[in-house]
Amino acid sequence: MAYGSYDGGLRELIHLLKYGRVRPAGGVLGRMLAEVIQGFGSEFISATVVPVPLHGSKLRQRGFNQAEEIAHAALKSLSRKELRFATRVLIRRRATESQTGLSDHQRQQNVRGAFVVASPTEIAGGDVLLVDDVFTTGATVTECARVLRRAGADRVFVATVARVLKAEATWAAPKDIEEPRTLKAYA
Repeated sequence: MAYGSYDGGLRELIHLLKYGRVRPAGGVLGRMLAEVIQGFGSEFISATVVPVPLHGSKLRQRGFNQAEEIAHAALKSLSRKELRFATRVLIRRRATESQTGLSDHQRQQNVRGAFVVASPTEIAGGDVLLVDDVFTTGATVTECARVLRRAGADRVFVATVARVLKAEATWAAPKDIEEPRTLKAYA
């Protein structure tokens, strides 16, 4: 699930955090993510919250992981004891090129094998809430979910602040029908 569409002010706010290094933007984005997490309702009783990791070289260059900043702010806003923050469970073992400009297939190939679970015992037999800033094609979160499931997670839920919406994927609902909510657990 995502808070909103990756355009306009939301895109600018994400860019302020990621590229402008305006760290307070992480708090605002975290409160948005908290709303997304609340939207899961009773889908999970407890979960290990895992931000999508950056490779060490990118982390050194940026100075922080935006997904981690956003997830931390969301959990602080929620203060739900049944959500456990785990930043070192999933690691990016190799650098990947920027996904910008790549086709769906190229994105999948780019992230294939890039992630590994460092602490399988922390997720074995439980639910994982995977957090990222932007969902574009789903290649990154799908690869992360695959690795987490193979390491023993029962289900993997994905929460992001923004989602890229393709024109052909939009759905116009009649005014008396609610727009469907997408909820996919990688189980």
